[in-house]
Amino acid sequence: MKTEIIRIEDVAKDSALIEKAGAVLREGGIAAVPTETVYGLAANALDPDAVRKIFEAKGRPSDNPLIVHVADLNGVAPLVKEVDKRFYALAEKFWPGPLTVVMKKSSLVPDITSGGLDTVAVRCPSHPVANAIIRAAGVPVAAPSANTSGKPSPTTAQHVCDDMSGKIDLIVDGGKCEIGVESTVITLATEPPRLLRPGKITPEELQEFLPDLIVDSAVFSELSGTEKAQSPGMKYKHYSPEAEVVLLRGSLENTIRYVNKYGNAESVAVCFTGEKNMFDVPAVEYGLEDDGLSLASNLFYVLRKVDDLGFSRAFVRCPKPVGLGLAVYNRLLRSAAFHVVDVDKRLPVIGLTGPTGAGKSTVAQYFVKNGFYLIDGDVLAREAVRNKEVLANLAKEFGADIINEDGSLNRRLTADRAFATPEKTKALNAITHPTITALTYIEITRADRSDSKGVIIDAAALLQSPIINMCDMLVCVVAPRDERVRRIVERDGITVEQALTRINAQKPESYYIENTQYTISNAAGEDFHAKADEIIAAALK
Repeated sequence: MKTEIIRIEDVAKDSALIEKAGAVLREGGIAAVPTETVYGLAANALDPDAVRKIFEAKGRPSDNPLIVHVADLNGVAPLVKEVDKRFYALAEKFWPGPLTVVMKKSSLVPDITSGGLDTVAVRCPSHPVANAIIRAAGVPVAAPSANTSGKPSPTTAQHVCDDMSGKIDLIVDGGKCEIGVESTVITLATEPPRLLRPGKITPEELQEFLPDLIVDSAVFSELSGTEKAQSPGMKYKHYSPEAEVVLLRGSLENTIRYVNKYGNAESVAVCFTGEKNMFDVPAVEYGLEDDGLSLASNLFYVLRKVDDLGFSRAFVRCPKPVGLGLAVYNRLLRSAAFHVVDVDKRLPVIGLTGPTGAGKSTVAQYFVKNGFYLIDGDVLAREAVRNKEVLANLAKEFGADIINEDGSLNRRLTADRAFATPEKTKALNAITHPTITALTYIEITRADRSDSKGVIIDAAALLQSPIINMCDMLVCVVAPRDERVRRIVERDGITVEQALTRINAQKPESYYIENTQYTISNAAGEDFHAKADEIIAAALK
């Protein structure tokens, strides 16, 4: 498909181009259009075939609902079962503008548009080009962000070209988007009403009209494995560049110390205006610390720039989650897959790793007896594979038959295939590590609120995981190969050959010793307690 690009600067002067874009939408095509928030990928919201093209172009999961855009207040009533009385006051204050309201949908809205939900999200954009194109189309328009699903949203026409050229009919270049993050989303379909996604319209502004408004927990944490997204942007990982994003919360002094400690030639610091020369690694600025609009308008532009510059990891300064800063914080949480490091106040975190069968669990329990909070990588891995997206990706990589009839994962069959070769093990880690990392951060946050002395993370693949950045110390546990084979056979009820396959798929013992600060030998009959006590003392010091 050849994608046409047109430039519209003045709605009145470029009325012929407005009509052209409207015709594309009216006739079942898809077009990227500028809004005051981000560029949207627009199609007739009432035409299932047209909407399906949006999902195909973006590579977007079909259970992720779309926002329906209307030209004015009159476009809402046909889309909903009943217009909530509270809606009118909200619309009078905030429409046209960056506020999306969810209500019970009418039969006019196809299931594909609502992500299978019984609700519909509606908004009226204030950008003159977007509004004029919707009027010219004569139909309500579904318009998620015009990017490849999961990547940072586009705030310029060039961003859209980078992701969508050759996939859609038309790109309307209307210049850089003013706000830079997607609209605020609230639902009136629940009691009390809830803020599902923060944006430029803040909770404080909304509470003037909705005193009982609550902020949904998904603003700050990921959805459970069975919970459906009620709004776009609620998936656990979103808005993310190819580079790994690590969100740093805390003072500038401690942020600099952390970045300089863990950064390397492939790392970049994404910081506030005036800070970029303070780091030992390259840095880019994304706005003034106390100016939410400057942070929001530049956020996605800078995240895309991180990839353009070829960095593999971005350490991003965390904004204060107030005002428009809450929206920036929310986008960064998902961009980082909830990998947040509190550089000011953290319990000491020890990462415990080693080859399979070395006896890490035994050592970890000794740390627990000494007041440490245990984060068990195996437990988190089991929780991670309850996630539907993770399961789907595992089935794609290792075969559909690894999924049991009840929808759960056949862990033994998966392990046999995943540990068959180092390449397959790497594929397993690439699929599961982002979710496990998010769960690990949540557990560290819980530990910080406990009476624990420190945190011990027991994770076999720690050294190949982003979790390594959460650790202050790295410890490996080793044992003779014959003992490891025996332990694995007894523990998992498998054959010697199967145990050896798993061992051979991992790195050699020397790899763990060379890449950690401390080594604990856990051979049969050997007392590891003295070495563990030494490590505990060093961590608490």
